[in-house]
Amino acid sequence: MMTTYAVADGQLAVRDGVLPLEQIAGAVWIDLLSPTAEEEQAVQAALRLEIPTREEMQEIESSSRLYREEDALFLTANFLYGTDSGDYGSTPITFVLTNTALVTVRYQTPRAFSVFALRCQRTPSLTASPDAVMLHLFEQIVDRLADVLEKLGADMDRASAATFRGGRAKAATKAKEKARVRADELKETLITLGTVGEVTTRASETLLGLSRILTFVGAEKASTVRKVNQVVIKTLVRDVRSLVDHAKVLNDKAQFLLDAVLGIVSVEQSNIIKTFTVASVALMPPTLIASIYGMNFQYMPELGWRIGYPLALLLMVCSALLPIFYFKRKGWL
Repeated sequence: MMTTYAVADGQLAVRDGVLPLEQIAGAVWIDLLSPTAEEEQAVQAALRLEIPTREEMQEIESSSRLYREEDALFLTANFLYGTDSGDYGSTPITFVLTNTALVTVRYQTPRAFSVFALRCQRTPSLTASPDAVMLHLFEQIVDRLADVLEKLGADMDRASAATFRGGRAKAATKAKEKARVRADELKETLITLGTVGEVTTRASETLLGLSRILTFVGAEKASTVRKVNQVVIKTLVRDVRSLVDHAKVLNDKAQFLLDAVLGIVSVEQSNIIKTFTVASVALMPPTLIASIYGMNFQYMPELGWRIGYPLALLLMVCSALLPIFYFKRKGWL
């Protein structure tokens, strides 16, 4: 789908679909979402440039993602999308910046794009020039990433509270119910930490791509970026660096919590194994007694005892209880 944004008499005109070449050439922002061959050909004919294919956008070497052809800058990076729905991922998006238009080529819709499109309709001044559109779009992406990282931090704080402080609040709960709730809490914490690690990694990848784009644009000193917008680039660079540091802190905190949760799981498993060990040790003497009196020898003195059977049962019970009392006295139970 092709959407064009053009400014005329201070008003923003938004049009969908393939337009005549002169209208495409007059647009300040051309947004291509999963473009068809017809749409790509129309944009290429109107702007006289080559639109990268999806396969070219997925190449990872820097020279294939950041390059210049005459006065046009081709800038590609991976961007995070889908964090609201939980079906998140990273998608390559290409920005083709010329003196007259900005072309974005994408195959997913990060939320920042939808929000920025609505902002442009409310504030047409955001589309004053192609470089202004691109930089304001980057600002929207950075703001969105900041919100995502803040939410991840809050999720980690709740998971940490449930893991380390939730157990004390449930001390009076029945043992079986407490064990079930505890298992659910630890499982939820592990899922949260896995999500935090995955989303933070993808957010860091987006920030790294933005940092490379901004560095490339600043180093090129291209005429496509007006002097008035150089300040915006410097502000974006500072914001990106601060978010990179924040993402690193979140990753370190997630790793610490993961190690702590795995330690708790290991301790609880050790308690379970200890219980089974004590039970097996306590049952060994009764098993020995039952084995002795289960032998089929003809001459066994106890076979003629009237109290032999109840005495054997009593010996088995006592031999099972004595180790348990001993373990409790030693504090092993």
